[in-house]
Amino acid sequence: MPNEHSLSIWGLIANASLLVQLVMALLFLASVISWVMIVQRGMYQSSARAKFLAFEKKFWSGIDLNQLYRQSNGNTAVDGIESIFRAGFKEFMRLRSQSSADSDAVMEGCQRAMRVALAREEEKLEANLPFLASVASVSPYIGLFGTVWGIMNSFRGLANVHQATLATVAPGISEALVATAMGLFAAIPAVLAYNRFSARAEAMENHYQTFAEEFSAILHRQIHSKQVSS
Repeated sequence: MPNEHSLSIWGLIANASLLVQLVMALLFLASVISWVMIVQRGMYQSSARAKFLAFEKKFWSGIDLNQLYRQSNGNTAVDGIESIFRAGFKEFMRLRSQSSADSDAVMEGCQRAMRVALAREEEKLEANLPFLASVASVSPYIGLFGTVWGIMNSFRGLANVHQATLATVAPGISEALVATAMGLFAAIPAVLAYNRFSARAEAMENHYQTFAEEFSAILHRQIHSKQVSS
């Protein structure tokens, strides 16, 4: 008869076969890494949204773009929307200072610089999301593999038993089912986090693209107004 300790969670894990224990260890490691990434993603995306709102408020406050660019240059840790602004305005100023560059070439270079900066920011927003998606989709199957293997070993052990009873089979099946439970424990937070962070990343990317288009329109008006005045 199995004692109460052998049917506890820790007892089932300790008494499981080596392969099932490896499956459990893999799922536990995936769960720990997932939670680290979930916390990191949550903090980064919240910070990115706060920086976006703060910079957008400053940008539309009527501040001179040259002054805003100088303030941005003084900040060493620039990312998000501020990075897109700085990349676009830096290229705008560089090309406009060249007498041979026409307005179309200036705008094309400015927009290209902002697209590059935008792509980099999109990568930052979506970092670690593929890993969460992999954990969410693969973990249940890894756990199921451990369960199937454990149940196979449990039934193979019945060959040496003259009379099969529920008490004889229960420990093996229980320890096998722990692998499935751990697979779900790793997968459920990962899939919820992936869906949430993917939606937030997409929303932020749309905000960045909208800002880049609005900023491009402002620079377009600025360079053409200078040509008209000259």
